[in-house]
Amino acid sequence: MTEVDTLIHAAWIAPVEPADALLENHAVALRDGRIAAIVPADEAGRFSATRTVRRDRHILIPGLVNAHTHAAMSLMRGLADDLPLMTWLQEHIWPTERQHVNADFVHDGTLLACAEMIRSGTTCFNDMYFFPEEAARAAERAGLRAVLGLIVIDFPSAWARTADEYLHKGLALHDELRGHALLRTAFAPHAPYSVSDGPLTRLATLAEELDLPIHMHVHETITEVAQSLKEHGRHPIERLEALGLLGPRLLAVHMTQLNEAEIAHCAERGVHVVHCPESNLKLASGFCPTARLREAGLNVALGTDGAASNNDLDMLGEMRSAALLGKGVAGDAAALPAPAVLEMATLAGARALGLDEETGSLVPGKSADLVAVRLDALETSPVYHPLSQLVYAASREHVTDVWVAGRQLLQDRKLTTLDESALLARARHWREQLLATA
Repeated sequence: MTEVDTLIHAAWIAPVEPADALLENHAVALRDGRIAAIVPADEAGRFSATRTVRRDRHILIPGLVNAHTHAAMSLMRGLADDLPLMTWLQEHIWPTERQHVNADFVHDGTLLACAEMIRSGTTCFNDMYFFPEEAARAAERAGLRAVLGLIVIDFPSAWARTADEYLHKGLALHDELRGHALLRTAFAPHAPYSVSDGPLTRLATLAEELDLPIHMHVHETITEVAQSLKEHGRHPIERLEALGLLGPRLLAVHMTQLNEAEIAHCAERGVHVVHCPESNLKLASGFCPTARLREAGLNVALGTDGAASNNDLDMLGEMRSAALLGKGVAGDAAALPAPAVLEMATLAGARALGLDEETGSLVPGKSADLVAVRLDALETSPVYHPLSQLVYAASREHVTDVWVAGRQLLQDRKLTTLDESALLARARHWREQLLATA
């Protein structure tokens, strides 16, 4: 018999690789934090497991990859709703950040976000915010996989005053996390309208030297594109191309304002797109043409954006929104079927972050990042097509168990690494702080 740490039985397993595959009555064997094997249930007897988990009415999926968020902004959830992007940013979010954001704010807000993400089935998130070292500390404490954005922006913050200081501090964190099992870094220039040519040119060079992704809001609104035309005489994508940033390292977030030539050019350059459907809808930023992007050959991942503009970090909800919106925008009910959207929320996100050899699908040898979702609830019964049921009927309340690198972070809906009552107390503390100066 082969000794393993954990053996998980499930009614269905959606490995994502190969595409559209669905395994019925199988088991996954975990050893040393990795997937050792996936076998039919009647062959699982050849494994001697320290622990056996039976989820006989569940679907087991790869951990969801939230490819774009601002985790600490969970503490601003609902602070400034029903406003367009630039009004929301300039009149509410940026003033609040100047007054309140510090190391403790980011640590506490990221911990709150980690708890929400775990309970929603997310096992990896790509963050962009100030004090990324505090976000790293929070993610490590929670046990989540994370890519920490080394943010760069032209204006000063509590974390850094100049572009040089942002880069200096970011590179120091990159060096500190080198070799970490779960934490990596990416350059995170905020947006073309908030970062000038000098820092962007330097980032292009550093990203090449250090082999790091570049995570950036791009073509988010029609106002952004118009402003770029006025100030630079070209669209943001054209400017990024001239500065050497348009390529396979770029994770272009939002991308709601695109013409056919820009889609073709991004596909040719190997750009990754991160689609945030619910945030784009709430801020009325526009519609990302996801079906056209995928048809053109672009890798399209999913993200929630921050809880201040969404207002949740629910990737299952994001999948459903992406599927429905994709069909509406394409005018085609067959666009973005359930298996495609699951791939966008898992393997495509891992691919964009350069983590697809490690996570994003259930394949022997990969990290044991898995999620169990119950499909026997009133809201998900009866089950005819499990993948469709997962995308169109299940919600985050149906996530029962989460593992990252074989470590169970959620067991029967209970957090195993974080104290829920302590997180709620800190959320109330920060609410009082923000309200006192509103």
